[in-house]
Amino acid sequence: MSRGINWDWLARNGDLIASKLWEHVQLTVLAVVIAFLITAPLALWARRVPALRTPLLALASALYTIPSLALFVLLLPALGLSRTNAVTGLVIYSLVILLRNTLVGLESVPAEVREAALATGHTPRQLLWRVEAPLALPAIIAGVRIATVSAIGLVTITALIGYGGLGRLLLVGFSQRNNAALLTGLILSVALALIADTALGRLERVLTPWSHQPSSPQPSRRGRP
Repeated sequence: MSRGINWDWLARNGDLIASKLWEHVQLTVLAVVIAFLITAPLALWARRVPALRTPLLALASALYTIPSLALFVLLLPALGLSRTNAVTGLVIYSLVILLRNTLVGLESVPAEVREAALATGHTPRQLLWRVEAPLALPAIIAGVRIATVSAIGLVTITALIGYGGLGRLLLVGFSQRNNAALLTGLILSVALALIADTALGRLERVLTPWSHQPSSPQPSRRGRP
């Protein structure tokens, strides 16, 4: 790889960089949203039928262990070199993270809280939306944060099938020995992951302020001097 950075390349390819950054964001958001729409009802189902918990998590975990490049290649016969292939692979890798965290969040709601809500006249649907979902939200958003950061990294792999957002810049950098393209793709990918993680962390604090309340100070046990 040649030394130095061709800053002129950045000036000439501003539109390309912006389009690939936007593509990266689109693929990430689309994958995480679709994965959440799949895992949320599955988690509720497993919550009501505990026997399903282990098989569902085992299946999602097994899919997660497939090497990323191999998975996209396996999807080629059915989906081809398409955007659908890229999104499908990203969704598959997000399933286990979101499913596990959603289940953990729902299962963390104390039984006495559920019983008290039902005793006061809450229907099962009201129990879910007014009690269980708010209390499970910190764990759910934590899963969304992890899945989002993971997806941002995995999007770059999809450049090998014609997509990949900022991954395309990395391919250009390696193939053309272009330090400017390589560093731009790398820096923007890292920056995007940090921004997404920070934004979701702040969203979680806004939506669940009670989970960040400082604990009440314990009274001192020391005697008087």
